[in-house]
Amino acid sequence: MKISNVAKLTGVTVRTLHYYDEIGLLKPSEVTEAGYRVYNHKDLEVLQQILFFRELDFSLEDIRKIMQNPAYEKELLLQKRSRLGSLISLVDKTLKGEQDMSFRQFDTTKIEEAKKKYAEEARQRWGDTAAYAEYEKKSGSYSDAQQKKLDGEGAMILSEFGKNRSLAPDSVEAQDLVKKWQAYITSNYYTCTKEILSCLGQMYVGDERFTQYIDQYGAGTAAFMTAAIEIYTR
Repeated sequence: MKISNVAKLTGVTVRTLHYYDEIGLLKPSEVTEAGYRVYNHKDLEVLQQILFFRELDFSLEDIRKIMQNPAYEKELLLQKRSRLGSLISLVDKTLKGEQDMSFRQFDTTKIEEAKKKYAEEARQRWGDTAAYAEYEKKSGSYSDAQQKKLDGEGAMILSEFGKNRSLAPDSVEAQDLVKKWQAYITSNYYTCTKEILSCLGQMYVGDERFTQYIDQYGAGTAAFMTAAIEIYTR
């Protein structure tokens, strides 16, 4: 099956399949004299495994190790199960009518404290700029419910960066995400020019607090964002 047909069948872009080939994760069974990649049934089974583990948010490097050592797969799955255990337990108790009012699984106190601290620092650093004035005007008009909704939308984009962090920063997927992030900021907070976006990208790795916050979506997400933004704004 030619690469274009595999892309249509699976929804994986041709560019991504090329990248999987380049890093040795999924090699086609045949490359014709004309340079066309051809995949057989076994290749498609491997791709199916890759997509399965990508859906579970494993990095491409972890998936490579899984392919090389099945025991590694078990270890990673157990770790992921452990991370989800407390939330599953909470849902199970709720369905059984039991109450757990600690809310420790959803504690956002530290996040809120950090947001307040960042807001004060931002006021001191950029309080006299047009972008900050626009930010205050827009953000000040949001209700708690609206702000919560916007926070959720931002988290979704960051999550997408995390899921794609093993791709090349100049890949179509990465660049589309940067464009989406820029549009999100511009639509909801202030006009995010390429110059401002470039500065933000540097902050994501230059300020440990930003790095830690973004890397909750996967180790290396902040660095991936910065690299993708640098290419986008170049």
